[in-house]
Amino acid sequence: MRRTPNPVLPGSHPDPSVVRVGGDYYLATSTFEWSPGVRVHHSRDLVTWRPLGGVLDGRHLDLTGCPDSGGVWAPNLSHADGLFHLVYSNVSTYLGGFTDSPNHLVTAPSIDGPWSAPVPLHARGFDASLFHDEDGRSWLLNLVHDWRPGHGGSAGLEAVRYDRSARRLDGTPVPIELPPGGGWIEGPNLYRVGDWYYLLTADGGTGWAHRVTVARSRTLAGPYERDPAGPLVTAYDRPDWPLQKAGHGSLVRTPAGDWFLAYLVARPLGVHGRCLLGRETAIAPVTWTADGWPRIPGALPVLGDEPAAEDETDGFDQPVLGPQWSTLRRPAAPDWLSLTERPSRLRIRGGRSPQSLIGPSLVARRITAYRCAFEATVEFRAEGFQQLAGVTAYYNTRNWHFCYVTDDGGPVLRVATCDRGEVRVHPAGVPLPDGPVRVGFDLDHGDLTFRYDTGDGWRRCGPVLDPLILSDEHATEITGADVRTLAFTGAFAGLWVWDLTGGGHPADFADAAYRTGVQTVSGSPTVSRSV
Repeated sequence: MRRTPNPVLPGSHPDPSVVRVGGDYYLATSTFEWSPGVRVHHSRDLVTWRPLGGVLDGRHLDLTGCPDSGGVWAPNLSHADGLFHLVYSNVSTYLGGFTDSPNHLVTAPSIDGPWSAPVPLHARGFDASLFHDEDGRSWLLNLVHDWRPGHGGSAGLEAVRYDRSARRLDGTPVPIELPPGGGWIEGPNLYRVGDWYYLLTADGGTGWAHRVTVARSRTLAGPYERDPAGPLVTAYDRPDWPLQKAGHGSLVRTPAGDWFLAYLVARPLGVHGRCLLGRETAIAPVTWTADGWPRIPGALPVLGDEPAAEDETDGFDQPVLGPQWSTLRRPAAPDWLSLTERPSRLRIRGGRSPQSLIGPSLVARRITAYRCAFEATVEFRAEGFQQLAGVTAYYNTRNWHFCYVTDDGGPVLRVATCDRGEVRVHPAGVPLPDGPVRVGFDLDHGDLTFRYDTGDGWRRCGPVLDPLILSDEHATEITGADVRTLAFTGAFAGLWVWDLTGGGHPADFADAAYRTGVQTVSGSPTVSRSV
């Protein structure tokens, strides 16, 4: 394999599950409250990945009302009987010590579908994965969530038979006998290599202590012994390492017999700084010791080249959204979104307020670099201050920046910020002439600036803003044992329309452009010499 840019999937692509079918590799990642659910990429070399978009549409997944960073957690992709098998959960709450996570399974003869109707599995716990044994039997593994106060949230791991022909679970769950002293263990993936069952788990939580650990047993249910060398990969002891939070891994074997690990990482700004880009997918080569343990050199996340620069403009000339786009909490449906009502325009009908978990109108893509620019042309005639349309840098309902067109005694461009639920409209709005306006933002590490162009060049709109409120660390709100908001998604750049009258007043967007490796000079975006 040629030198890998790491992360290979920049921006919010956590919890990778990778499978090889012939000479093709497919990798699925978590999508949380964003639709379509379960983002999938394809590769022939484990280096260059092509986005295929989301797999789960409204027939498979209802995200209505799901909390920030709820929804789809840790999907699992496998292949058996000529079918892709995709296991996923839809987390509807994680408050008060409870995690409601009904798990489902869909299958398809091709990664492009058609995907079957969902098979309900159970809601006993999350991070479910499907293991196909050499004897033809399949097993569903998962963390068992324990709601009882004082029990730490986990009752360990379990496995239950899955009957592929009957498409249902069969029998009673069997506890997995884990090594002593493991603590919180999640994200199980099981592999059969020779006479051993190898159990990969994600340990240490999802923060700086995150790691991938390996244990093995002669039998599927254990007892398992842990690799005496320690974690397969972690950055816990190296806070200076550029790639942090390494964990939640998935193994794949090439046709030549080489092994690789797909796992999540994060790129903080500074030592244990904030991670604006969320949790990303990296790849590492794996070797095996003479006594049968998988190893990564130094057990550290493997560094590589910077991800390739992006320069992409969507003219909205296709009848459906491209694979780079996601929509918030509801599918891209004609009752609120259209690519055909006006040629080369994305029409978005205004949705509910940013605090609502039902009916938002936001189309967005992942932010993948600390230096980037995003912009689009906005055509919008607001009928009052309750109607807004524009460009957003977004994390969740409680953390976002928004540069929007509205009507406040006439057309005006304003900037608003929401920081942990506190909304502020920045002073000095810009009066606008009739007609379209191009609106964008520039991100340069710890600074974010909105700008606009009505036809005579770019001008800044509003103050220099703090983009780090859009980071996992800032958006997480936990006080003691009281969890208000979990934060797993990374930052997004999007096109957002509100109509707080409930009328669905439309805005049209054109030529949405995203570029990485740019900086702003005199208000005009130019290519930087380095990313």
